[in-house]
Amino acid sequence: MNLHLLRTGPLAVNTYIVPLSDSEVFVVDPADCAFSDDEGSVVSFLKSNNLKPVAVILTHGHFDHISGLPSLVKSFPGIPVAIHKKDSALIGSLSADLQNISLSQMGFTQFLPFVSDLPDATHFLEDFKILSQVFENYSGFSEEAKTSLSKWQVLHTPGHTEGSVCLYNEEDLTLLSGDTVFYHSWGRTDLYGGSESKIRKSLLKILDYCEENTKVYPGHDHNGFLLKDNF
Repeated sequence: MNLHLLRTGPLAVNTYIVPLSDSEVFVVDPADCAFSDDEGSVVSFLKSNNLKPVAVILTHGHFDHISGLPSLVKSFPGIPVAIHKKDSALIGSLSADLQNISLSQMGFTQFLPFVSDLPDATHFLEDFKILSQVFENYSGFSEEAKTSLSKWQVLHTPGHTEGSVCLYNEEDLTLLSGDTVFYHSWGRTDLYGGSESKIRKSLLKILDYCEENTKVYPGHDHNGFLLKDNF
């Protein structure tokens, strides 16, 4: 699978552009913004490569993974935005209240204006649901894109946040793991919504459910490593 990777935002998030057809893609965790001096970089990449984003999918709602939402929604009006319900309050018009909790913990409150009054979610990700089912009431896809979406499954993996998810493609042996699985590590659990016991259960769920030769593409740093070699 030809995933396109852009590192965006103040913490160098791995923003993935996932192909669905020759021209249609979905975008995972857009993080570009004016604070990091890369605002519009995801949109520029899409337009310069003649790619049409048909959905934005958020692996979780932490500030560093969502700050690119406004530019994408503005540039592609009507594009659906999907997140797990348990993280949905971290975006939308009241996002500043919850984002401020984690930003205060990290001493990074200067970033609050960039994750305030964000676009609302239009769709919700549910455990084991196929992406074509998540977007079944949305008509903005070609038939080829719908077929490709049916290969992707949502895995609810709480622990980094309550609403953290991974996206698993068994056919292509690909896992977009957000901040749940990193290279020889896993996501921190000391911020708002985090739980060490829950993330350990989520890691066991991934190891049990996913094929061992699955390639893992996390939300930061090294990517494309095999699941079986990671733990």
